[in-house]
Amino acid sequence: MFRLWCKLYDDDGRLLKDRVEENSEDTNRTRKVLDAVRNACREFDLAEPIWFDANIRDFKAHSKTRFRIDNFVESVPFEYMEIQVIEED
Repeated sequence: MFRLWCKLYDDDGRLLKDRVEENSEDTNRTRKVLDAVRNACREFDLAEPIWFDANIRDFKAHSKTRFRIDNFVESVPFEYMEIQVIEED
């Protein structure tokens, strides 16, 4: 089972919303991550964030990254979205 925790925080660092996306399909890790982010954004009614090089580096190193306002094309009602792998097969 693959599980990704997606969290939205305000500018004071308070958690606004969170969601855990699960995936048990037999696909690669990249596909599972991208699908989970897409599903969470759909549930949060957000456009998907743009992955900058820093996001990719952080995610590869720590299985966690933050998407800030600059990662989104549209304006967003939060300071950042954090994603973190919490379970991986």
